[in-house]
Amino acid sequence: MFNIDEIYTVSNFLSLCNKTIENNIPTCWLQGEISNLSRPASGHWYFSLKDNRGQIRCALFRLNQRNIKFNPENGLEVLVRAAPTLYEARGDFQLIIQHVEPVGVGNLQLAFEQLKTKLKDEGLFDAQYKKPLPAKVNTIGVISSSNGAVIRDIIKVLNKRYPFAEILLFDSVVQGEGSAEKLTQAIKAADLSNRCDVLIVARGGGSLEDLWAFNEEVLARAIFAAKTPIISAVGHETDTTIADFVADVRAPTPSAAAMLATPDRLELLNKLNKLSNNLTQLSQQGLERYQSQLQQLSLSTPNLTRQLN
Repeated sequence: MFNIDEIYTVSNFLSLCNKTIENNIPTCWLQGEISNLSRPASGHWYFSLKDNRGQIRCALFRLNQRNIKFNPENGLEVLVRAAPTLYEARGDFQLIIQHVEPVGVGNLQLAFEQLKTKLKDEGLFDAQYKKPLPAKVNTIGVISSSNGAVIRDIIKVLNKRYPFAEILLFDSVVQGEGSAEKLTQAIKAADLSNRCDVLIVARGGGSLEDLWAFNEEVLARAIFAAKTPIISAVGHETDTTIADFVADVRAPTPSAAAMLATPDRLELLNKLNKLSNNLTQLSQQGLERYQSQLQQLSLSTPNLTRQLN
């Protein structure tokens, strides 16, 4: 005979199993391949993590997706930090994913490559969409932070090279949470103002994480949609961002962007001097030609007078 006290309901038994799992198996790291990826309207992601001998159901809730920059896809080998649990409503053993990153390449680097491929395939990098920089510049819009050396370097170069131009700063944070959206707003404001002949989007150097705002899709599409020509000047010469590919011109540094945006005052003065010299030379040649013609006319006048008499 069996003991009636040892009989569980299904839900009680599942609850006991779940507590046993959660209390005895800690959060752990697992490596496997994503398969059966599903992204319902709830915003949560569901997939299986598998290897050649087994698979586990996984759930990645929306709140845990904030630090995931790359786009998970079937067949991608990933490393996950997860807590095992039992989904009691169906009796399914699963992992609640807390963090996920691609194997062999960093989270941000993979996100960069994925977005680069996506935008390139859409044609956002095509030369046919690149707007030429204006030959004559009256007003230059700078999208950057009002704090720091970048804006000072740009102003210094512009004042030395072409002090005739007006400089308008559209202040924005350039790093951290929400910075891509702030930069996007600043670009749209500068473009819609219709006051600028050219825009410079700039910040100093930094790590991939520091420069990440310039690799966000929302910013790339704002740069592409702008009617005003845009020079991207992000980081150092060795840094490359998505903004560089979408912008009309890429400058290796913010100071170089200031030079690209304007003609050189000394070069203009040299051109004016050459034009002035050419004009003087042409005027002198013309005057000498007319003097020669007058002299010839004067010499022929006595002969004409004798013929009339």
